[in-house]
Order: sequence, then structure tokens, then C-alpha cells
Amino acid sequence: MRSAGILLYRRRSGRIEVLLAHPGGPFWARRDDGAWTIPKGLIDAGETPEAAARREFFEELGAEAAGTLAPLGSVRQRSGKHVEAFALEGDFEVAALRSNTFETEWPPHSGRMNTYPEVDRAAWMDFATARIKLLEAQRPLLDRLEASLG
Repeated sequence: MRSAGILLYRRRSGRIEVLLAHPGGPFWARRDDGAWTIPKGLIDAGETPEAAARREFFEELGAEAAGTLAPLGSVRQRSGKHVEAFALEGDFEVAALRSNTFETEWPPHSGRMNTYPEVDRAAWMDFATARIKLLEAQRPLLDRLEASLG
């Protein structure tokens, strides 16, 4: 299974900040450290990783990912999913977040279907904070971005 995503970054007051997304839904509601992710999703059949990354960014945040994508390589998550990531310099107003939604039965085996946003919040973080908040498997992406920026 392959996914693609974008690690958006910006320069603020002489430092770099990255944009991370917190997954929506009841499973992630009380999780914080090690739960955040880059906006990402599955690569559809016939779709390039770049196109999938841009589409997923829009679906999860509600904003276009305009500009040149810089490859950061891929990482393998605990689930076995491979995530191909791209860096993009830009900005995003976190208050403007507009995420797609999904339905799931919650509580489990209750028969009640509920709707949740794919991403319930997004935040700009410095590298030190992002290393704490980001899923462990995605942390090498921060190292690669930091190295590429010098």
C-alpha cells in the first residue's frame, strides 16, 4: 500500500516551521505526542505520487498545494504502508482548515454511525516540537527536510 503527502514548511523570524495535521475521529481524539502526521493519503491507480500528494493536501486541509514539490523519499509506517513525501515551501492559515469527512461506527459494535473530519486540526511547529508530535515512522522526513535546507 502506497501513500503520498506533503510536508509544508515556512520561514518565520529566522527559523523553519513545518505544518502537521492531527487525524480526526475518536481513535485519535485523546492522542497527541506521536499522533500527528503530514497531510497524506493513498495513491490512486494511474495517479502519480505528486498528483496524489497535492490531491490529499487539498482534501485534508482545504487548500491548494501550489509550487514545486521537492522529493523527500519514502518511509515505511508500522502498518506496512509506504509514504512518499514531498517538501513544499508555502503558508497555510490553520484557522481556514476544511477537511473531508469519513463515517465510522462509534462506539465499536454500537450500530451508531458518526461522521468525523479526516483532520481535526493543523498546526505550525518548529523542528523540535514536530519531532515529538509526529508519528515516529515519519520523523526521518523532518531530518531530510532539515538537511536539504542546510
